[in-house]
Amino acid sequence: MTNIEDAIVNEVDEEIKPKTWKDRLWSITKLLLKFAVTSVLLYYVFSKVDFNKIKDRMVHANYFWMLAGVFFYFLSMVASSWRLLSFFKSINLNLNTRFNFRLYLLGIFYNFLLPGGIGGDGYKIYLLKKRFNLPAKKVFWAIFFDRLSGLWAIGLIIVCLKLFIPQIPIHFTIPLAIFVAGSAIYYFVVKRFFSEFGEHFFKGHAKAVLVQSLQVMCIIMVLLGQDFTGKFAPYLLSFLLSALAAVVPITIGGIGARETIFQKLSPIFHMDVNLAVYISISFYLISLLVALTGIYFLILPDKLEEGLPGTEPNLDIDKKTE
Repeated sequence: MTNIEDAIVNEVDEEIKPKTWKDRLWSITKLLLKFAVTSVLLYYVFSKVDFNKIKDRMVHANYFWMLAGVFFYFLSMVASSWRLLSFFKSINLNLNTRFNFRLYLLGIFYNFLLPGGIGGDGYKIYLLKKRFNLPAKKVFWAIFFDRLSGLWAIGLIIVCLKLFIPQIPIHFTIPLAIFVAGSAIYYFVVKRFFSEFGEHFFKGHAKAVLVQSLQVMCIIMVLLGQDFTGKFAPYLLSFLLSALAAVVPITIGGIGARETIFQKLSPIFHMDVNLAVYISISFYLISLLVALTGIYFLILPDKLEEGLPGTEPNLDIDKKTE
């Protein structure tokens, strides 16, 4: 594991320091590859669906429900930043709640709109290391377990949704047993090798369930915006599976990967493929809209740390964060 964390920290350092022409060439190459993969996936998906029908859905959507979707997604980002505080507390980093949320918004902006750079997580590692004199490896593991808790929560909700999808030809007890066994192993590894994260383990993972539930509510709002009255579970399960696919950083903000998963699962779960792809695109646009709020702290960086006291090692800024 040391090799993994060293690689991540070294990548952050490489992105922050002045670049050579080789570094710039590699960054441009990675970005072009992401654009290429995204373009190929989108071309494939739109060769299988009727783009005009998807566009028609967007034009005639009920925007009251769409705004409700934006609201629930924004709430999920608030909950995500709150969840991250639990993992930061595990390394004795008690950040001011407002500063943490501002940094979170800036981070999702980096993730969406600067795909060729260090990304939001890398920027947080760099800034918190510099601002609070913390070892970069500690910050890395806090962010890593924060992300891992999100994947765990997705797995939990997927198992629950299995009850409502008879098309999956396995008994509910099988995925449930796998999830429970995997969770037990996961907790054992954390307690055995990352004991400092054990104290806030359950609190952080409970918050992760809240985050994913709010994003599921976002998708329900998008469906209601289409006057949908059918079975919600297949679309929600497909959304969660597409979220897992979007974790792999081979596309721009997950676009292309999500749509491909929805398109592939549509005949299996008897979904309207045009509605399924519409949901995926709508979620991307909603998340992009929220991510754009982070540009404020890029344009006015002084606002990011506004109200914070001076830099001290392992500074306990605000103990009332939860």
